[in-house]
Amino acid sequence: MEKIINIAVVAHVDVGKSTLVDALLKQNVALNKEEENETQIMDSNDLERERGITIYSKNCSIRYKDYKINIVDTPGHADFSSEVERIIKTVDTVILLVDSKEGVMPQTRFVLEQALKQNLNPILFINKIDKKDARIDDVINETFDLFVELNANDEQLDFPIIYGIAKEGIAKYELDDTSTDITPLLETIIKHTKPYEGLETDPLQIQISSLEYDDYLGRLGIGRITKGIMKKNMPVAIIKNSDENNIHNSKITRIYTNEGLTKKEQETAQYGDIVIVQVDPDISIGDTICDPANPKALPPIIIEEPTLSMNFLVNSSPFAGRSGKFLTNRHIKERLDKELETNVGLKVETLNGIDGYKVSGRGELHLSILLEKMRREGYELSVSKPVVLTKEINGIKQEPYEIVTINCKDIYQGTVINDLNERKGNLISLTNVDGYTKMEFSVPTRGLIGYRQNFITNTKGEGIMVRSFKGYDKYAGPIQRRKNGVLVSIENGKAMAFSLFNLSDRGTLIISPATEVYEGMIIGINNRDNDLDVNPCKNKNLTNTRASGTDEALTLVTPKTFTLEEALEFIEDDEYVEITPDAIRLRKKILDTKERFRQKGKM
Repeated sequence: MEKIINIAVVAHVDVGKSTLVDALLKQNVALNKEEENETQIMDSNDLERERGITIYSKNCSIRYKDYKINIVDTPGHADFSSEVERIIKTVDTVILLVDSKEGVMPQTRFVLEQALKQNLNPILFINKIDKKDARIDDVINETFDLFVELNANDEQLDFPIIYGIAKEGIAKYELDDTSTDITPLLETIIKHTKPYEGLETDPLQIQISSLEYDDYLGRLGIGRITKGIMKKNMPVAIIKNSDENNIHNSKITRIYTNEGLTKKEQETAQYGDIVIVQVDPDISIGDTICDPANPKALPPIIIEEPTLSMNFLVNSSPFAGRSGKFLTNRHIKERLDKELETNVGLKVETLNGIDGYKVSGRGELHLSILLEKMRREGYELSVSKPVVLTKEINGIKQEPYEIVTINCKDIYQGTVINDLNERKGNLISLTNVDGYTKMEFSVPTRGLIGYRQNFITNTKGEGIMVRSFKGYDKYAGPIQRRKNGVLVSIENGKAMAFSLFNLSDRGTLIISPATEVYEGMIIGINNRDNDLDVNPCKNKNLTNTRASGTDEALTLVTPKTFTLEEALEFIEDDEYVEITPDAIRLRKKILDTKERFRQKGKM
């Protein structure tokens, strides 16, 4: 039987998880020429590469000496933390990456807490030791303090430390070592982690911790075999998420394991290995696959509840259907159903009275990633303002809160504190180092919607803001969001430079000359707090009379452009974001100017 060790690489965003996995693969797997020159090999999704973040946890394996090491690359963003929680249950140890300058960050605490809960003994990897302002000793002390704070036992507190530069594929036992490859990390893994132990004769037991979807095979379950041997075509019992009153029989039809970067079909797989298995079309996270003669469930896996929702609606603008292929309510429903096959953190409900669905997820990024994927696939839809999901606990209304860590220059400290106080944030800690201030706040998720753009403006783009989910707490009361109104078109047609030039004094434009507009479309941000109806299609009257100096070229300021996330943060309750494959537009829910005025008068 093989010696198998499963490891997860965990850290905060941008610390170097995917880069470390690159180094392990390049040293231990036969890669083709294209893969050898690639970075972030595991981030195969276009969105992951563009944004430089890991969105989906992925598996690969390497072979070192006589060991097979399965590696799980995990997301670092708080919106995908539920994936990290499940994945850690399938591994034997975690490599905890910490930046040599930034030190312990909010998500570092979360991933370490999950590892300690599973009684794992983490390996600490201090990354980016080549930074000029690295503070390695302080970072190690901070990390040790975090272990103590999270009630680590004596064995966990005696964690091995590796220093390295993941980008260059270097790991060292000590800072002054002359190592030029990743071998010290591999040696540390096999020295401090026992291979998974078991017996061939044990009855089969495996719990599904993640899902994958194949267009030909359907839904596939991913999990670690905790007991016994799995064989192709063997009969099994499936216990639905530990409910031993809900058992049905099925059969293993396909087994895959990871060999390097590829998925390889197998006839058998042993205890300890992470497998991708086709067994039942309704297989789900938390289900236990076991021997029919000895059906025994593993503890249930609890999927974290969504904290934010948006309405996904059929696009009703005059430009509907110009660039998209999938426009109808049926198309949207089919796409959301497909997403639910693997995205278990998502919840979809039908809206009453209108064509659309209420889609709930773990945060803005979680939902905006789905919208961006749909957009690229040719879908058109309108989306409402994100709304937090409140709960009533012991008769008290509660809402989700987040821990926000901010690093900025000292001169911006007062502005940031004032902004977050207005959004019902509470300052938890504040430290000053070398002209920079590090602040930690507890803020309602509701107050952070739309704040990122303000933060970038107020810190001149020099501040860093990191968020992580904290939990539910008492409802904070009303929060004022956007302080500016918008400029709304009252005409259909093409925007004229003459009109836009005259409107530029009224606010910030978000369209260029010759952009097609329609009545009710938002074309700019007003300088004042009210909405202003304007005509961007009006042109200069042409006559035969010309006078010197009256026909100078019009110079317009470059319009502000919104990314999808920025657009979702910006809109208010009476507005939509219109999402199409080639454009992101902002619009009013009620397009007709007179009808909008009547409705406003009734309020």
